[in-house]
Amino acid sequence: MSSALTDLFPYPIVQAPMAGGVSVPRLAAAVSEAGGLGFLAAGYKTADGMYQEIKQLRGLTSRPFGVNLFLPQPETADPAAVDVYAHQLAGEAAWYETELGDPDCGRDDGYDTKVAVLLDNPVPVVSFHFGVPSREVVDSLHRVGTFALVGATTADEARAVEQSGADAVIAQGMEAGGHQGTHRDNPETGGAGTGLLSLVAQVREAVSLPILAAGGIMRGGQIAAVLAAGASAAQLGTAFLATSESGAHDLHKQALTNPLFVRTELTRAFSGRPARALVNRFLREHGPYAPAAYPEVHHLTAPVRKAAAKAGDAQGMALWAGQGHRMARELPAGQLVEVLVAELAAAGTALSGLSGYATGGGAR
Repeated sequence: MSSALTDLFPYPIVQAPMAGGVSVPRLAAAVSEAGGLGFLAAGYKTADGMYQEIKQLRGLTSRPFGVNLFLPQPETADPAAVDVYAHQLAGEAAWYETELGDPDCGRDDGYDTKVAVLLDNPVPVVSFHFGVPSREVVDSLHRVGTFALVGATTADEARAVEQSGADAVIAQGMEAGGHQGTHRDNPETGGAGTGLLSLVAQVREAVSLPILAAGGIMRGGQIAAVLAAGASAAQLGTAFLATSESGAHDLHKQALTNPLFVRTELTRAFSGRPARALVNRFLREHGPYAPAAYPEVHHLTAPVRKAAAKAGDAQGMALWAGQGHRMARELPAGQLVEVLVAELAAAGTALSGLSGYATGGGAR
């Protein structure tokens, strides 16, 4: 990783931006203060809401941080399929005594306005999800002193990231919780992707950009593994979801280690785009029939998910989680960074013991 970007955070630990109220200012501040790179999630927020959170975060820390943006999505949804899904969800709305949301209430997430705000009020780092920003946007961010990071789930996507002029690529393996950051949603694949270690190796050979590795990382030993594979830092989401500073609903935090929720699946049930969540009743019943329609399905199900949370029913919530969710630790975020750094150091010591193999000395 370029020294300028590396110097922003002492430890190779990035707190993933988790939209929907999880990545709140107090979480990002705690991670940055501990030596990692904290992130705010601007997804699903207004431009003013994003600006207010940035102001709040700056009041909590003077350390560098990042802000994540969602790229606008092309209009590929079949309105008839969305209507059919709405009909199937009518019983959910009735059960939770609410109404389904308007699937057509917005597609671009206020992208242009948010970019304008970030150019007028620069932050240290901006990352992008669901696609590649234009060269013009990246160059504009560079002119105001902002680093640009862009997600990729394949080597080809990483090449597109490099062509945009971005400073680093976030290689997201299929183990990651929440939305897969594919640049284009392919209904035929159902979101099936590449495991993180394999992806890091492929991206390493495809581009010369620094790599941030994301997907299922919960322990310092795993950070060591992705660093050994060629990444410059690791991005962790689910690991920070359970921290005390996280804005996640208590039911969501508890579900990560609740034996009732034993596995995760990629599903379109909640948003219309492949996203990894704990398997619950809503996912089982509606996942097989949910159309490829983002953000239409997200808007459609939002009131139901909110009502389920209010009712204390985790079976109707979108319980985003990576494959390593059972290893979640309920710690303050700053303490979690310290623990991860200690585990990383221990893993490094263990790896140094293998140096004999590299010199032909064999095991000792």
